[in-house]
Amino acid sequence: MTVTLPDGAVSRDHNPLIEESILPTAFDQRPIGAWGYAWIWVGIAVIIATYSLGATGAQGGIPLGQIALTILAANLVLGVFMLLTADIGTEHGLPFAVYLRAPFGTRGTHLPSLSRGLVAAMWFGIQTYLGAIALNGIGSYFFSFDNWVVWYVLFAALQIINTAAGIKAVEKLAALAAPAIIAISVWMYFSLDGIAEMKGINIWTFQADGQMSLLVLFVANLGFWSTMAIDIPNLTRFVRTEPGARGFFARNRRVFAGQLIALPVTQAVIAGLGAVSWIATGNWNPIEVIQGDAQGIALIALLVLVVLAQWSTNNSANLIPAALTFVNAAPRLLDYRLGVALAGIVGTLCFPWAILDNLFTSLGYYGAFLSAIGGIMVADYYLIRRRRLNAPDLYRPEGQFRYMAGFNPAGLVAWLIAGGLAAMWPEYAVLIGFPVGLILYTALMRAIVLPRHRQAEIDSGFADRFLATSRGASWSDIAGSHLASREDL
Repeated sequence: MTVTLPDGAVSRDHNPLIEESILPTAFDQRPIGAWGYAWIWVGIAVIIATYSLGATGAQGGIPLGQIALTILAANLVLGVFMLLTADIGTEHGLPFAVYLRAPFGTRGTHLPSLSRGLVAAMWFGIQTYLGAIALNGIGSYFFSFDNWVVWYVLFAALQIINTAAGIKAVEKLAALAAPAIIAISVWMYFSLDGIAEMKGINIWTFQADGQMSLLVLFVANLGFWSTMAIDIPNLTRFVRTEPGARGFFARNRRVFAGQLIALPVTQAVIAGLGAVSWIATGNWNPIEVIQGDAQGIALIALLVLVVLAQWSTNNSANLIPAALTFVNAAPRLLDYRLGVALAGIVGTLCFPWAILDNLFTSLGYYGAFLSAIGGIMVADYYLIRRRRLNAPDLYRPEGQFRYMAGFNPAGLVAWLIAGGLAAMWPEYAVLIGFPVGLILYTALMRAIVLPRHRQAEIDSGFADRFLATSRGASWSDIAGSHLASREDL
């Protein structure tokens, strides 16, 4: 389709809001099916900190069965929330940082989106460090080469190259890694159960003397994934969607298995392994426990699990979100590949070994502000715009999302207040940040911002022509600062 520049439009080459990797995806740019998306989530859910989460519950006196069920329930709740934000990707094909131009403004988006991007880059460094330690174990066993710093640099470079190759390369790695992770996790369970039996411990009836409540464990897990819950459109914009799928379930049917099965079940299993490891040995990290006794093929299989888990998580959950927020901040300077490289460099240089010493304190505080973003996104998308988004104006410097010199005061004020309140009680951050952000943003928009907009701009938000997938269209043609809808029938 050829699009003619409208009168007064800024040339694409001079538009500070456009770069190819942050444009909406067309239907033929969405290759991931239901299985591929589910495999991605299996890989994402296997991270070292999850072991610690389960062990914390065991130390707090919660029986193993209740730990697994609590983690499962928490992730089902998260899965429902993720489905709400996922629709931004399946309906409009937009990445997270670009969508934030709607509630925060074309310039205001950088404050909340970069806060997520920097956290993602930090996590990339942590996961890469843990993977490098495992690779160093393999190198020491086979080649008597002991230098984790070399493996750290090499592993970071390998992940950057793989992620920069695009979403199909990420999906292929997930399809390879997920079955291996499942198989090795089953082996780890039986190994740990065997250690417990040798000590006369029944892992299913064991109960420590702690007094942790199920609510605390539940909320801790909610905060654990608040980061991915808000930027899930970065992935769902690549999930196959049928044109004209107007119903929410039809439009998101390939997303359901990943959010409501793969994430909750995998997370419950991995947290359970952490609990079993602590019950059997007093060490929450089952990898360290089994590595102490394993030799030969068993040792290598264990270390391969560590490497694949870090790699598959970093691709989808850390490098892609960080890269797209960096590109959104400087579209004239960065493309997707440069954004991935920058995210990798920032994460590699963040001294992750030091962050690990205060990991859960950090999780609580940044989860507070990120959960507030989630409330604002849901309010903006469903309550303010009713899913009908003037996507062309997201890419126009003088469009309706310019607000006040590029900043929407309603979004920024709601974010700072909700995030600040949540940070005061970090152990319950998600239960505070999300609802306060949602309520405060909705109130400020309706009381202050919307009445100041031109009436035509307000009314246009409720027209079906500002839907995309639901009406068989995709926002995929950009000419200068003008975004047109291409019918893909």
